Amino acid sequence: MLKVDHVAIVGGGFSGVLLAINLLRHGNVRVTLVERRPDRLGRGLAYGAAQAGHILNVRAANMSALPDQPGHFANWLTAQGLGQEGSFATRRDYGAYLCALLDEARATAGDRISIVSDEATDLIVADDRACMRLRSGATLTTDIAVIAPGNLPPHDLPAFVGLDRPAYIDDPWAANIATGLGSDDAVVLLGSGLTAIDCALSLDSAGFRGKIVALSRRGLTPHAHAPAPPCAVRVERPAGPVSLLLGGVRKRAAEIGWRNAVDELRPFSADMWRAASAAERSRFLRHLRPYWDVHRHRVAPQVAERLDGLRARGRLAVRAAKVETATPDGDGLIVELRPRGGEQNETLTVTRVINCTGPLGDLRRVTDPLLRNLFDRGDIRPDPLAIGIDVDRQCHAIAADGRAQPRLHVVGPMTRGAHWEIVAVPDIRRQVWALARQVTSAHWVEAEGL
Repeated sequence: MLKVDHVAIVGGGFSGVLLAINLLRHGNVRVTLVERRPDRLGRGLAYGAAQAGHILNVRAANMSALPDQPGHFANWLTAQGLGQEGSFATRRDYGAYLCALLDEARATAGDRISIVSDEATDLIVADDRACMRLRSGATLTTDIAVIAPGNLPPHDLPAFVGLDRPAYIDDPWAANIATGLGSDDAVVLLGSGLTAIDCALSLDSAGFRGKIVALSRRGLTPHAHAPAPPCAVRVERPAGPVSLLLGGVRKRAAEIGWRNAVDELRPFSADMWRAASAAERSRFLRHLRPYWDVHRHRVAPQVAERLDGLRARGRLAVRAAKVETATPDGDGLIVELRPRGGEQNETLTVTRVINCTGPLGDLRRVTDPLLRNLFDRGDIRPDPLAIGIDVDRQCHAIAADGRAQPRLHVVGPMTRGAHWEIVAVPDIRRQVWALARQVTSAHWVEAEGL
């Protein structure tokens, strides 16, 4: 077992900051947190770029950052006069909560935590240390390093490669997506999931009164949260292969409602994913993932009401279609698309296209200098499905030769290939809590490591 006195964490978003907080809570290690965007410290992309109208997709009761204190966020929200456990809080408020947690940890830990406003560009992992190189030219040597890259920017679809702003915006979280738009303009959102919903609401909140068209292969949008009937809690993981999961969920949905049928799988989803064969995982991603996502990752009722209003007024349309080409047309674009199940292409003349296809997962296509250098050197590799970075159950990065790296860990959404359900707060908080306890040996105190 490694003796760890000093940990470096790259990334000051939700995953990185929460890992730092837990390391300080559970042990006596020193922590150095490296974040290139000081304004995003503690908030990351999801909460740092959030606008006033962006609402959390989970009730406050389930949004505690600390798994051993499940009511922590709800209590904080109530104390601030911003809501209670049944509320869907704003993302800005949740970002403020995370910053308050970090401030408290810094005040308590003193010189055991350092925050470096710089960019990590390379990381050399040796047998006895991890040495990080920063954009400023400085170096940082620690016992272990943890990469917390969060969600990387989406891929450009082939039709939009090389196109520039303002006609094409590759960053759906950009603050100026509505700049220059008028009421006669039309905007295409590539994707119809949670990111596209955020963009549609951002456009509406910014005063855009033109037409919004969300395009995706199947034209599916997330369902809304709603009260579900009480039911007995499932205590065992569903038996059988993942290929039988759909039938099992449908059967349970008929008995207890589809929301309960989906939610009761949450405690078992990671183990079910790990137990599935590579072929089963691949089939799930190809055929079932879009349907799972819209049922599993739901929106707050008030968000659903706003979307219904936009649709009813003819300002938002969701279409199932594939983009074939995109051609510059003055200040806008002519988008040629093939409707799902159709035989003839259609064209849309639009002022702006925004990429809402979701985060990049294929490590082979990253441009981030740190990840690029680690990948090129073989210190990290893509997971078998190329949806993230390959790790083992303890979050050790797997090198190109298949070795687990004892001094290099990865946490957060880029570990989805190993854990699958690792994109939401309840999943990430458990991951970083467990890793912090392993690193500090706190898991032995209550015999968790036996």
